Amino acid sequence: MKNIALLGSTGSIGTQVLDVVSRLPERLRIISLAAHRNVRLLADQIRQFRPTLASIGSKEDADRLRELLSDTESPTIIGGYSSPDNHSSLVTHHAPLEIVWGAEGLKRAATAPEADVVVVAVAGTVGLAPTLEAISAGKDIALASKEVLVAAGNLVTRLAREKGIQLLPIDSEHSAIFQCLQGEDRGKIHRLMLTASGGPFANYPPERLGRVTVEEALAHPTWSMGRKITVDSATLMNKALEIVEAHWLFGVDPSQIEVVIHPQSIVHSMVEFEDGSVIAQMGLPDMRLPIQYALLYPERVNTGLPRLDITAQAKLTFARPDPERYPALSLAYRAAEQGGTMPAVMNAANEVAVGLFLDRRIGFLDIVRTIREVMAGHEPVQDPTLDQVLDADSRARETAAQIAEGTIG
Repeated sequence: MKNIALLGSTGSIGTQVLDVVSRLPERLRIISLAAHRNVRLLADQIRQFRPTLASIGSKEDADRLRELLSDTESPTIIGGYSSPDNHSSLVTHHAPLEIVWGAEGLKRAATAPEADVVVVAVAGTVGLAPTLEAISAGKDIALASKEVLVAAGNLVTRLAREKGIQLLPIDSEHSAIFQCLQGEDRGKIHRLMLTASGGPFANYPPERLGRVTVEEALAHPTWSMGRKITVDSATLMNKALEIVEAHWLFGVDPSQIEVVIHPQSIVHSMVEFEDGSVIAQMGLPDMRLPIQYALLYPERVNTGLPRLDITAQAKLTFARPDPERYPALSLAYRAAEQGGTMPAVMNAANEVAVGLFLDRRIGFLDIVRTIREVMAGHEPVQDPTLDQVLDADSRARETAAQIAEGTIG
């Protein structure tokens, strides 16, 4: 039995994690759940999976969560404070479920003593501190949040080595590479090939991109994902982030990482070795497959998930991405080459720009334009501390908003 702590339980990845857990009740158990604001869904998850601890974003939401659960249990709010000065005001007594909140609550969910594996599926750099706390506590990490390694890859991988824990990728592309490398000498890697669907605009004429709508950007042709990552797929910023992530996960130089457009999303990524052999991992575009692999690693079991019928595939095609259509990729190589805090800045600027696009305040092409300008004005700090990463992240967000305001004006 593996005990799971799940950060980001109400998001797209989190709900699919819970689907996998529900299929393996004899193998997997939820110990803690953490969500941001979706109180009602979190309450439903608590009723079904019976964790011993649950975290929510604010004290007000924690109070509401306790009310929603009053018909089943009498959970007690025992944490979620923002500073040690508030400890004396907390009600502390034993209860079947502990409800915590805020940044401290997220850390507590990540370091639940019984947890064996911590699934990090929260959006943005908010997952960075609890990931480092979980690693320090000796927990294996099943990582779905790209931002953790993009913003602080050196910090995370160095601490993981020191603590002897496993970083298990959940992203379909990195899971594919991880699977392809089983039993292989990583020193013999020639290149990694990250596949990309190309998003909804792969066949749009370039002059049309300046007029695309939010609805068009969210109409992904093969994957069902959250709004932010769906837009990232349209700009190919998701691959830009994955380039940096793969660099840290697999210890290869960014120049050895390529992106290949594969619209069918059947081949999830490939590894080419020194001898010219290429190993690919294939499957249906279903995130539950890489999730299950990460949670059960190194075992494989049949849970009744849909299977790939290779004979039903009319064709599998591959192409190099057009740099004019997908300028985000060049930003990734620049960020990885400059290193230090530059990848964190790229990620933070992207989050702000995508949010503004989803709010219909800037155009689609303004996303990458904003990121490029923010990066151009940043002098990276090499081998940064966590505080320096977070400071660079915060400054990049402010700068991105200012640049976008100029675009809006």
